[in-house]
Amino acid sequence: MNTFGAPPSPAFGGDGLLGLSQRLPPQNPEAEQALLGALLANNKAYERVSEFLAPDHFADPVHGRIYGAIQRRIEAGQLADAVTLRAEFEHNGLLDEVGGTAYLGQLLTAMVGIINAGEYGKVIHDAWMRRQLVDLGEVIVNRAFGAEPELDGRQQLESAEQALFDLAKDNGSDGGFVHFEKALATAVQHAATAFSNPGGVSGLSTGLRDYDAKTGGLHRSDLLILAGRPAMGKTALATKIAFGAARSILRKARENDPNAIPRGGVAIFSLEMSADQLATRLLSEEARISGDRIRRGDIMQRDFDKFLEVSRELQSLPLWIDDTPAITISALRTRCRRLQRTRGLDLVVVDYLQLMRPAAGTRPESRVLEISMITQGLKAIAKELSIPVIALSQLSRQVESREDKRPQLSDLRESGSIEQDADMVMFVYRDEYYLAQRQPKELNFENPQKLHEAMEKWQKDMEGAHNKAELIIAKQRHGPTGTIKLFFEGEFTRFGDLDQTHDGGGYGD
Repeated sequence: MNTFGAPPSPAFGGDGLLGLSQRLPPQNPEAEQALLGALLANNKAYERVSEFLAPDHFADPVHGRIYGAIQRRIEAGQLADAVTLRAEFEHNGLLDEVGGTAYLGQLLTAMVGIINAGEYGKVIHDAWMRRQLVDLGEVIVNRAFGAEPELDGRQQLESAEQALFDLAKDNGSDGGFVHFEKALATAVQHAATAFSNPGGVSGLSTGLRDYDAKTGGLHRSDLLILAGRPAMGKTALATKIAFGAARSILRKARENDPNAIPRGGVAIFSLEMSADQLATRLLSEEARISGDRIRRGDIMQRDFDKFLEVSRELQSLPLWIDDTPAITISALRTRCRRLQRTRGLDLVVVDYLQLMRPAAGTRPESRVLEISMITQGLKAIAKELSIPVIALSQLSRQVESREDKRPQLSDLRESGSIEQDADMVMFVYRDEYYLAQRQPKELNFENPQKLHEAMEKWQKDMEGAHNKAELIIAKQRHGPTGTIKLFFEGEFTRFGDLDQTHDGGGYGD
């Protein structure tokens, strides 16, 4: 199928590419003249086109220049008519370039009523958009014929999709005000959802009790950043959340029909681990069988039977994994759109941010700018598809140089853009990991008694931190910050709720 309507063969002439190039680009000079006449006759007509029409949207550059002068004067609170524009163009030496006094007067004869000004503006804008599509089509054709040999076919496709998305994003929505009554009704609906759900969860449940209680779950259009140093368990916590969300979606779909197939699900983009590695980790967490033992085959028959049993239970979960390495933001957007259209989509998890690439064909000047483009793209996906997006992120090494290793917002790599675009920033931290590295060593103590005291204190600290983790909410645009205590099983890299009402702690799902 030919997406852009180009001819099926590269033949030139007739209806081929040469025939396309000989056509006049989409334009409507009569509509441009009529609108300019209406604006000159009554400046109030500008209110009907000011939100979406710009000088560049006019096919005739003379008309664009006249519209730009009208725009500047009206927005400066000045009168814009044939007399004031003639004086301005005479002062700038541009009167002849816009056709002189006679042409400004001629525009007045082509005027339309103020009521129709908005419709004429839309005709002009639509013609501009179709010209952009023609230009885009020419770029795509030229690239396909080898104009930019550094881009392979897949990269060209991603670049075309990105350009189409940018055109639609910048010019495809009407925008404008939403009456407070409508916004109020939506807010009341969200509150009613939270009131009717256990624990006051208005968003998508993560399966982590204390997290849902503090945040209300995962909310639509939010970009959430989950960051941490290596070995803290970022991927394990993200997959726990994805798992909990998928279970919540399945449970809700099967409230009335136990065989129902849910419309919606969770997409995990695993840029670091392959799909089967991630599946092994998920099975290890759920079956509580060490992933290392699974890989080495060091398991008993009963363990393998449990492994199979858990896999049968989990195979119906609405969970999809994409393990494409170094995926671009445009490719990720396309796949999310496709999945939402065909299966439904409620949550996206990206592991991890720094392994992504910006859109094909773009060449950011710096790594900071590149990360900024990626985070802005992820936020745009969250808003466009109305779903939460969780992106994992690395932390800089400056954490290791502090006495208190708990992360801060300034520890985010390329922190400015990430912190700015995110609706929530969370850090996962395990004190047990750092305490284990500070075990007292005999060679550092001359006095055996001091060594014994230091060892006792260290062991007490280790017992207090054993199987415990912290989820630090450093930024939450719509709620409080703070720390959530979690349970962590190192053997299975598994997170859960921390039950502090029982001796030794525990977990609950």
